Amino acid sequence: MAVQQLAPLDAGEPDPIPANPLLALVSPYTWLATIHLLGGLFVAIPSFVVGVLFLSLWWPLLMAFVFPGVIAFVVLAGCIRVIGFVERARFRATLGVQILPPVMPTWDGHPLRYFGAMLRCGGLWRLVAYCWVQLPLSILTFSLTLGFWSGPLALMATPVMLHWYPNHRANFWFFAVTDQRSAWLVFAAGLVLLLLVPVQAVRAFCVIEAAIARPLLGRNVADELRERVGELETTRRRVVDSAEDERKRIERDLHDGAQQRLVALAMALGRAKARMPDNTGDPEQQAVRDLIDEAHGEAKQAITELRDLTRGLHPPVLTDRGLDAALSALAARSPVPTQVNVDLPERPPPILEAIAYFVVAEALTNVAKHAEASRIAVSVRNLSDAVRVTVTDDGVGGADPRHGSGLTGLADRVAGIDGRLTVDSPPGGPTVLCADLPWRTP
Repeated sequence: MAVQQLAPLDAGEPDPIPANPLLALVSPYTWLATIHLLGGLFVAIPSFVVGVLFLSLWWPLLMAFVFPGVIAFVVLAGCIRVIGFVERARFRATLGVQILPPVMPTWDGHPLRYFGAMLRCGGLWRLVAYCWVQLPLSILTFSLTLGFWSGPLALMATPVMLHWYPNHRANFWFFAVTDQRSAWLVFAAGLVLLLLVPVQAVRAFCVIEAAIARPLLGRNVADELRERVGELETTRRRVVDSAEDERKRIERDLHDGAQQRLVALAMALGRAKARMPDNTGDPEQQAVRDLIDEAHGEAKQAITELRDLTRGLHPPVLTDRGLDAALSALAARSPVPTQVNVDLPERPPPILEAIAYFVVAEALTNVAKHAEASRIAVSVRNLSDAVRVTVTDDGVGGADPRHGSGLTGLADRVAGIDGRLTVDSPPGGPTVLCADLPWRTP
């Protein structure tokens, strides 16, 4: 049976208790919560005993005999972890409250090393605190829950039990019941209390217990943030790798598919053009020849543009020969004289190579279109934990990524792997574009 979580603990979740008092009384959540409160005492007693043993047994042994003290600590820490597992399962089964387990050291076969790691583990000490706090809290909630349920039921039993009382007289706090009429009035009062009080009391006690259990049985805010950051980094790495694989696939499909068809088309048009006679004097034949000639030129231009497009996506030379060869080929095609200097101790990861190539390619395109530069210098060198890509030109300057230019896309691409892009472009130049790409991508 699925049980919804407590609304005050998880904002946005519907309230598990219906507004109708009668439906609330027969709601599965009400009875599961009651079982949780009444059963908590039977778990709290052994938990308290283990918590007392943990704080009083292992350290005297450790001071007298090191190895027995370490063994006692490890065994009792294991019992504490089992208690935490049982309690988290109980909260999940009865209240539907999900509590993530705290981050704990793993057993590596070395008792002393494990002892030191567990001794420094904040999650273990929070579990110990829960073992101590759970017993008085469970005694209080057990007593109050039992009282809130049994009180109304005792009042409702008055008409039946009245003749069992001495002198057929039932004495309550501030009045006495001596006849059936007053007994049925007490029954009505008990029914009203049963519909209104126990359900809300049980709900409040569960909210209090869950609020105490979450930080002690589960992870603290720092652990949750670290795990969340790790999940986001893993997700982002998968997205970046997926995008890079998709670019490679598109480049391969363009190179092996559309580009080859255009080459075949250009060759067919060339053969058709060669078979057409020259200067026949026939205007219709001359018009056909001109159309074939124009189509042939357009096909060759399309092949050139498609090759440039595939190079911009992921050139084969980058995969085959690395960043130095790919940037040298890029510089050779640049209309502005470009000098390339790549100084790396080893080949970077493929995703870093692709982004570095994209940064340089986009920068060279922007310089050729807007900078009016006479020369460009491209430098790729290794830092302690990153690769720095620097593109410098002697153009007119004034480039600003905030104005929605292509530099914005570069900054977004670099930020995808925790890199940083800076542009220093005062009016009049020179312009220095610098991208720091972490060597170990996230």
